[in-house]
Amino acid sequence: MELQLKDFIHFLLVEKGLAENTLISYERDLKSYIKFLQENEGISHFQNVQRAQIVHFLGFLKEQGKSAKTMARHTASIRAFHQFMLRERIVEQDPSVHIDTPRLERSLPKVLSMNEVERLLDSPKAENHYGKRDKAMLELLYATGIRVSELISLNIDDAHLTMGFVRCIGKGNKERIIPLGKSATNAIQEYLDNGRPNFVSKKHRDDALFLNHHGKRLTRQGFWKILKRLTSEAGIQKDLTPHTLRHSFATHLLENGADLRAVQEMLGHADISTTQIYTHVTKTRLKDVYSKFHPRA
Repeated sequence: MELQLKDFIHFLLVEKGLAENTLISYERDLKSYIKFLQENEGISHFQNVQRAQIVHFLGFLKEQGKSAKTMARHTASIRAFHQFMLRERIVEQDPSVHIDTPRLERSLPKVLSMNEVERLLDSPKAENHYGKRDKAMLELLYATGIRVSELISLNIDDAHLTMGFVRCIGKGNKERIIPLGKSATNAIQEYLDNGRPNFVSKKHRDDALFLNHHGKRLTRQGFWKILKRLTSEAGIQKDLTPHTLRHSFATHLLENGADLRAVQEMLGHADISTTQIYTHVTKTRLKDVYSKFHPRA
């Protein structure tokens, strides 16, 4: 059964071109599914899997207290896996075909106010090379709305400062070009001139735009630690995640009249319905402003 999983992951990588984090998620979900089938259902071949076994697995996840979002992700992984095996004629039927995906309550993304963004962007102490790097990263994230995984994947030649844009490789290995504002351009240039040279190691040659103290490419975990520290220093009480600046970027653009299609393009969303969640955020914020400031609200 592990061999079929290995073939499926290889298919997702080569044929679909999925990102590494997505592949890891698929593999983790399906390993837990296979383990359940083997240990709880006594199944050693996918040909013997019936709809009931999948239902039992989802029930098992629910008993463990897994969220509807996690269960929906597992369901999607299982469905894609069984469809792959049916196409490859590993099995003769797809038992997942009538499995319902758990219904999700779509929660609105948390965003920062303009004041909070300013405080966060001003929190790095730019007099040393660490501060110059952290300032450049935050300015770049807010200016472009790129994902943190995309941020740490950037190389030096992806930042075209003279032309005022950054080249980014997103999900599905798709390339997109995103404009850079003046503040982000200046912060990145300052980092490249007076910050990054202090991170470069004689032992390691790395073309990464953002480096850690070892002279290697900064990791997601490394950025997460930096963000938590800067959030605390800025006195922001909200529970920030690396995605918060991306949400704030999209919401503030739409609040100021940006076209939804343009925001979709910059975020790299395949489906515009994913981008539309931010229109609900702006309406909610408008209600808050109305309630707070209208004399007869």
